[in-house]
This record gives sequence, C-alpha cells and structure tokens, in this order.
Amino acid sequence: MTGARRTPPGRAGRLRLRHSLDVAERGADLLEQKLRILRLEHERLVSAEAAAAGAWRDLLPEAERWLLRGLLLSGEHALDAAAAGIAPAEVTVDWTTSMGVRHPAAASVSVPARPSSAAAPANTALVHAEAAYARAVRAAAEYAAARTAAELVGAEVVSTRHRVRALRRHWIPRLREALGRADLALEQAEHEDGVRRRWATRATER
Repeated sequence: MTGARRTPPGRAGRLRLRHSLDVAERGADLLEQKLRILRLEHERLVSAEAAAAGAWRDLLPEAERWLLRGLLLSGEHALDAAAAGIAPAEVTVDWTTSMGVRHPAAASVSVPARPSSAAAPANTALVHAEAAYARAVRAAAEYAAARTAAELVGAEVVSTRHRVRALRRHWIPRLREALGRADLALEQAEHEDGVRRRWATRATER
C-alpha cells in the first residue's frame, strides 16, 4: 500500500490515514448504492431486450414468407422493379444516461412512402412483404437499441462491482491495518514521552 508507506509518523500521519479511510468507506458506500440501482436498471433493460428480440424474431419470418411468395409468383426481377426509386429507411436513436452510463433509450424508424413515380409491386404478396419488412425493420431497430443499452449498463455493473470489491477486500483493510499500527506507534511514543518527562521531573527535584 503505497499511500500508507508514505504516511508521515505521528499525529499528522494518523490524521491522514483516518481521512483516507473515511474517504474510502464513504466511496464504497456510494458505489454500493450505485451498484444496487444499476442492477435494477440492468434487469429492466435485459427484460426489454428479451421482449424486443421476441418481437423481431416473430416479425422477420412473416416478412420472409411474403417475399418468397412474391418471388415465386413474379420472379426476382419483380423485386428489383418494386424497390427501384424507393428511399432507404432512416433510424433515429434517442440516448439517455443512467447513473453516469450513456445508453440508447429508444429507436425509431422512418420508412419513406412509395413515391407516385415508382412502379407498384407486381403482386399482392410483394405488397404484404413490403409492409411486413417495414414492421420487421422497426422491431430490429428497437432490439438493437435495447441490446446495446443492456450491454452498456451491464458492463458498468461489472466495473462498479470490481471497484467495490477492491475497496472492501483490499484497500480499506490495508488502511485499517495501517491506522492500527499508527495508533499503536503513537500510543507507544506518548508513553515513552511520559516516562521521559517523569524522569526529567525527578531529576530536577533532586
């Protein structure tokens, strides 16, 4: 423990150790409070991730089935023709902060409407596929945001738990041990000083 080895002797050193111990204990208490809050938030985010994953996995097969039907009816060229002139979807991610951790709060998808100049899908199955894929893309964006949020907060849970463990198992015990040694050394020094004063007083009286 570098800090303890550099502590000066006497009362000044004891005060410094006492202050360091108080700071470490308050820090550990605050980190444990943060850890409790983060764990609850992480549990909520993991549940949200699972729900979003389920929604995406339900919607994607439906879109793929409609697409396969449309391709079987009209061929791949019909898909290329239906997609021509269509602008790409845009994803917007809203961010928030939980106990110092910045993470996605939500994701929204803007799917552009088919312009009047674009060719209409060649069959009804492709129309259904277009709508189904729009729903699947929205669900995928929500899942990605939920998963990222759970991962970021989860990483902070692990980091905070390690910091608490380092304080409680290593740093605080070492400070307490050093403080105990400082108390003992100070008590011994005061005892020796008292003995010297008594001997000096007796010598003067003689």
